[in-house]
Amino acid sequence: MNSTRPAPDTPRSPELRLTLKALGGLRADLFDDAFAYRPLPRWDVSRGPLRFLPRRIRDEAGVIPHLVVGFAALIVFFLGLERARDSIGPVAFLYAAVPAAIVLLTLIRPVLAFWASLVSTPFVAYLGTYGDGWPWAPNSFATHLVVLVVVALRTRPRTAGWMWLVTAGYALFVSFFLGASYESDALPLVFVAGVSLLLVTTSQVRREAAREVTAQQSVTAVERSKRTLLEERTTIARELHDVVAHHMSVVAIQAEAAPYRVQNPPPELEQAFATIRENAVAALTELRRVLGVVRAEDYEAPDAPQPTLADLDGLVGNVREAGLDVRLTVTGAVRELPQGVELSAYRIVQEALSNVLRHAPGAGATVEVSHVLGGLGLRIVNGPARGLVKPSPGAGHGITGMRERVAMLNGEMTAETTDDGGYAVTAFIPVPREEPVA
Repeated sequence: MNSTRPAPDTPRSPELRLTLKALGGLRADLFDDAFAYRPLPRWDVSRGPLRFLPRRIRDEAGVIPHLVVGFAALIVFFLGLERARDSIGPVAFLYAAVPAAIVLLTLIRPVLAFWASLVSTPFVAYLGTYGDGWPWAPNSFATHLVVLVVVALRTRPRTAGWMWLVTAGYALFVSFFLGASYESDALPLVFVAGVSLLLVTTSQVRREAAREVTAQQSVTAVERSKRTLLEERTTIARELHDVVAHHMSVVAIQAEAAPYRVQNPPPELEQAFATIRENAVAALTELRRVLGVVRAEDYEAPDAPQPTLADLDGLVGNVREAGLDVRLTVTGAVRELPQGVELSAYRIVQEALSNVLRHAPGAGATVEVSHVLGGLGLRIVNGPARGLVKPSPGAGHGITGMRERVAMLNGEMTAETTDDGGYAVTAFIPVPREEPVA
């Protein structure tokens, strides 16, 4: 017998999927954990105008939302007493106290307060013998608006939409089926509730969007910092490639020429030098491959050798021609340093002077190079900007590149403003003294 029932794996229609998704959202927002205990958190006083208050007052200001809800409950209570002033006894008290208690319930169980506000409206109206505006008595009307706003502020925007739809459906049902003989306040309540929830939702969406933008900006700043760091390390690697390649070329040439400097060298020695040369050539090949990996598409190999400390005079002269009054001072016993140290020291001075030209036009600068027993000291100091030329900020990579060069050589560096409004870059690069060969 053939069955007309669809197979279990038959795909659902788009309309059915949307309906099920919508009902799932309604269940998740207003039915699941409706009795959950969710106390209202304290206000974050570290942001906004409250952060300027004295500390003792600021610490207590975190309960402002609780006080506002309590004040609203007090207004609802006195509104009920005003309507029940002609009545006495427990009935009048319940008429005033039940809506106020529902407002206070939003402090700990917000979703339950919403359902309690809906369900209690006809009973509160009967307690107050109030027929006009069925089923919302004046205090119930105010209560439900307060509950909607507080719950919407404590939940996500989708919940506000569901509460408005449920309120509208409930109001129409109670007005037409349970109170046909009364004048209804359903439409005014639905309208005022819609406007209130729209304002709350708009505020929430804007606040959430601002938080997402802030978070995205933080992530972007971190990614930009990482990219800057990688770019600077790549630049340093390209420059040091020439230094290392030079040393390896010298090793290969000397290993090849060494056997010819010895008369009748033993075969073992010739084989050792041949092995050294082969390893040096292999290392050079691998260096070229590494350089190919880190080389940018527009990278052009320099024609001149990498600069050293001996080229600082030319650098200072070029900077002076650009309009910067700079003085160069060299102290200590000048000695030959490793090429990587000299290259890094030159680049640090170059970048520091470039920063002076960009950020402090018209200021004077002093470059101090100190040769000490333990290494090399650098200090580049400039005064505040002077004249009519405005600073021209760069990409912000200079300090990062200098720090990377110093860290690569196990040195230390500081970059900070001076008391007169200038800037000082100080670096120390350790260079152990070579022991004399016995």
